[in-house]
Amino acid sequence: MKSFFKILRFAGPYKAYAALNVLFNILAVIFSLASFTLFIPVLQMLFHQIDIPLSAPPLVFTIDSVRDNFYYFTGQFLQKYGNERMLVYIGILIIILYFLKNLFRYLAMYFLAVVRNGVVKDLRNSLYRKILILPLSYFNEKRKGDIIARMTTDVQEVEWSIMSSLEMAFRDPITMLVYLVFLFITSPSLTIFVLVLLPVSGFIIGRIGKSLKRTSDKGQKKMGFLLSIIEETISGLRIIKAFNAIDFADRRFRNTNHEYNRLMVRLYRKRDLASPLSEFLSACVVTIVLWYGGKLVFTPGNFLDAATFLVYLGVFSQLMPPAKAITQAFYNIKKGVASVERIEQVLAEPEVIEERKDAVIKKDFRSSIEYKNVRFSYAKEPVLKNIDLTINKGRTIALVGPSGGGKSTLVDLLPRFYDCLQGEICIDGINIRDLVISDLRGLMGIVSQETILFNDTVFNNIAFGMENISEEEVTAAAKVANAHEFIERMSLGYKTNIGDRGTKLSGGQRQRLSIARAVLKNPPILILDEATSALDTESERLVQQALENLMRNRTSIVIAHRLSTIQFADEIIVIQNGTLMERGTHNDLLERNGIYRKLYELQSFV
Repeated sequence: MKSFFKILRFAGPYKAYAALNVLFNILAVIFSLASFTLFIPVLQMLFHQIDIPLSAPPLVFTIDSVRDNFYYFTGQFLQKYGNERMLVYIGILIIILYFLKNLFRYLAMYFLAVVRNGVVKDLRNSLYRKILILPLSYFNEKRKGDIIARMTTDVQEVEWSIMSSLEMAFRDPITMLVYLVFLFITSPSLTIFVLVLLPVSGFIIGRIGKSLKRTSDKGQKKMGFLLSIIEETISGLRIIKAFNAIDFADRRFRNTNHEYNRLMVRLYRKRDLASPLSEFLSACVVTIVLWYGGKLVFTPGNFLDAATFLVYLGVFSQLMPPAKAITQAFYNIKKGVASVERIEQVLAEPEVIEERKDAVIKKDFRSSIEYKNVRFSYAKEPVLKNIDLTINKGRTIALVGPSGGGKSTLVDLLPRFYDCLQGEICIDGINIRDLVISDLRGLMGIVSQETILFNDTVFNNIAFGMENISEEEVTAAAKVANAHEFIERMSLGYKTNIGDRGTKLSGGQRQRLSIARAVLKNPPILILDEATSALDTESERLVQQALENLMRNRTSIVIAHRLSTIQFADEIIVIQNGTLMERGTHNDLLERNGIYRKLYELQSFV
């Protein structure tokens, strides 16, 4: 249960709404009991079970005095208007009290809707922000579907658990205690029999209440939009981090989540109106039955204690809903705690890639990138072993070698997608761990083999993570990337939606959009991770030309399997089994007759 109470800390900003919920719940219970207990003496006098007081007792501030005066004035009213007219007035007063009771009950649920949905909204926002910040290594170990389930199904389960606990704490115990005390005082034997029937009654009410669940279907459909954003975030996290778009993505998610929150508040208020409204209408029916049954009581030879029985029956009808609700609350909390623990596992996950409080601000790249005795591993086996490498400004460095040799890991360490376990990486002599993370990633542009695009327009994909970008700037970037021509042929040009992950585009078109995004960012350091390996010959030619345009006057690190695309590099680094095996220009490495030459001859033969 400790995890459950941790979730309740999210209710802090909504204390005022919770207090109003408690206040209106108390008023609802008071008017509910008043609708029955105040009419016992009236009905007893009406059915001649007690005598009508002849004189008014002294009025003092005691319960007995208030009760006796109420008896006196009720008796005078009964003598003045008669039995049948008195029944009509009683019925009207009962309807008024029931209306007030259900009005306060609805107001309590009205404010509770803000608490429930507000807690869920803040919890979901915290989870989403946490996902944006957690290192990529976390997602290598977790299933995407499981993470999405924690942010949707588990959070939804917490919502119901919180609702049940609030209802159980603020309304149902008070209601049941007051009603049970009254029932035992009225008829102990009948109350014991009633307690046996309560579980059966609760089951019947629960079966009937399932029809109200249809109102939540609209909310589930709206949740689909949030799921889409969450899935895109996890899939495109590398690009979000590389383009310093964490705050951008966070705001985008918060706006959508806020719209979902507003919808759910309206839906819950509408749904919560169903129960008090149905109970109020039921009270109207009971009032009519009471009036008709009262007439039958006046029939000679009927020895039924009508007043006590009718009041008892009315109170019992009000006891069943809270009894059912408490049983359901314990069941929901038991289920909810498991979901809370799953959510807490994500929120408590260490961030690993942390920014130091005194981090250095760095907006430019001046001289060199240095890998100093860098060692890294995902598990026990090392992926990189004692890497020493210097990349001077303005030079193009190509990384080649067999798959699994550590090439992608080497470049992933530079923007701090991971942190090296040993050694350090420096930019202009400053350890990258000492830099502001957003500044570090702001120095770099990444074009990867797996093109990450979002279900949005061409314009927004190119300008992703950047604000106040004009259409002219986007168009200029697209022209450098050889993308402007095919974009212009699209139905809506730069306003065309490209579908989920850019499925409406070809591989070459997707890659050129990715290059245009990097061009628009205009980074001093460029990372190309096998950017043309999955393309056909024609697309590769266009993309390669776009890459050459992009790489002008920039420091570039190129990962390539096709050696024909990196022969122009200033230096080629051959990596095998996490070790730098060879380095030099294309011609130098061919003359050495080593690993590079074997790779080159193999591709030439193919």
